[in-house]
Amino acid sequence: MKHYPVTAAVRALRAGKIDFIPHRYPYEEHGGTNQAASALNVTEYEVIKTLVMEIDSRRPLLVLMHGDREVSTQRLARELDVKRVAPCDSTSAQKYTGYKVGGISPFGTRKPLPVYVESSILMLDRMFINGGKRGFMVEINPRVLQNVLPFQEVNVAA
Repeated sequence: MKHYPVTAAVRALRAGKIDFIPHRYPYEEHGGTNQAASALNVTEYEVIKTLVMEIDSRRPLLVLMHGDREVSTQRLARELDVKRVAPCDSTSAQKYTGYKVGGISPFGTRKPLPVYVESSILMLDRMFINGGKRGFMVEINPRVLQNVLPFQEVNVAA
């Protein structure tokens, strides 16, 4: 694809020398990963969502999860040794990341945030993750994540 948005996420991937394939698709409000997977003709398991959550003290963090799975916040809280983990509201998510909900990428966030990756994502041959704009995904090899994004593996899929 010749023409695609040059977002903060794209700049972060380029700076990390990460090869990626850009994919645009028609964004639908509340379409979620199912709509993106359908438009890109891939499985929802390969479409990775970036979830912005907060722990007890309102400290933000990111969780990368398969599109067809949910995060067990109880298991995540146990793994992080905190009382509570909850999704944050869309206003806070945009404030923390610099991206609008529906376009949140773990790359190039406004401030560096702790990132937790569902371990089975790293076993995929490829993944499709938001490129920092609604209707824009980047296809990358998940094993290169550590080259551009410090993260911790977790097993919190529900």
